[in-house]
Amino acid sequence: MGEIINRLAQKPRALFLVDGIGAFITAFLLLAILRTFNDYVGMPRMALTSLSIIAAVFCLYSISCYFLLNDNWQPFLKAISVANLLYCCLTSGLVIYYYNSLTILGVIYFLAEIIIIVVLVYVELKVLNRLKNISGVS
Repeated sequence: MGEIINRLAQKPRALFLVDGIGAFITAFLLLAILRTFNDYVGMPRMALTSLSIIAAVFCLYSISCYFLLNDNWQPFLKAISVANLLYCCLTSGLVIYYYNSLTILGVIYFLAEIIIIVVLVYVELKVLNRLKNISGVS
């Protein structure tokens, strides 16, 4: 993990690309796959649609940041990190609320998604912290 953080600290804007691609994959899976095979997941279609819209917005935000920001990208990376954590809280809440209707496959999917996003946020915050320590800026 340390090697990944070191490499991303050299090209921190790449985190926006990683985040954007991940959000795109999430939006696609939720809208196109999980809604289509909802009987195998158990999450209500409206919840899947809402989560996919949020993921699509995150995708647009992150990809826009990747292409448009050259300087002062740190607050934008902090913002998407916080947004990702809030998305995980929302997803966790939905899993708890709809637990009785979820299938084992649904629970596994959403827990895996949460774990992946939390790891991404961890890396984003570690990169931000490493760069802050290097530059001495708070």
